[in-house]
Amino acid sequence: MTAPVFVVEHFDVDGAGRHVLDGSEGRHAVSVKRLNPGEDVVLTDGAGRWAQCVVVATEGKDRLVVQMDSVAEEPVEEPRVTVVQALPKGDRGELAVETMTETGVDAIVPWAASRCITQWKGDRGLKALAKWRATAREAGKQSRRVRFPEVADAATTKQVAALLAKADFAAVLHESGAEPLATAELPERGEIVLVIGPEGGVSPEELALFAESGAKAYRLGRSVLRTSTAGTAATALLLGRTGRWS
Repeated sequence: MTAPVFVVEHFDVDGAGRHVLDGSEGRHAVSVKRLNPGEDVVLTDGAGRWAQCVVVATEGKDRLVVQMDSVAEEPVEEPRVTVVQALPKGDRGELAVETMTETGVDAIVPWAASRCITQWKGDRGLKALAKWRATAREAGKQSRRVRFPEVADAATTKQVAALLAKADFAAVLHESGAEPLATAELPERGEIVLVIGPEGGVSPEELALFAESGAKAYRLGRSVLRTSTAGTAATALLLGRTGRWS
């Protein structure tokens, strides 16, 4: 079994090469995971820097002392996959973020589509965004990633169109797509941006604007997936086809 992952802001070591993991991460390691001396752990900043460590001792209920080897840097994988996720109802947004993170998406952009039932406004929007980011962090740890996906601020349709215009491959999952995503010609490098619509679907006006920005409509399969699962299925397909899963 691979070593559990814990997040640190800084890789601080003493003269003996030891690091103290404390706070909520230390508490989770000691009181929940119940790690013991001699067990392996991985520390990461979630942005690609990581270190393989061995537990040396526990102190109280929230401090884990580890022996740290040198810090390594995981290279950025290409092509980069960004999913523009329309805001789903209820907690389906966190489900989408969780499973896309576990699958390997690089960035998630919340999108306030015209047909979204859920609206992020004021404090409610800030809390929802914070939940998405916390979910990405926890799912990144659970799936043993050392580079967690970025969760951007909520985007308008015009902002999504601008993002699509800069992409090396831009796609909208939609039942009107004549070509399956499984046969689309994908770039070896650069940025892939994929748009997932809301429960009510992408509006004709949004489809037209995205088409002007260079995004083509593709279908994923014969069935219509929920907005909370389509991004995960599409990410898996793209990572398999681009060789990132090989």
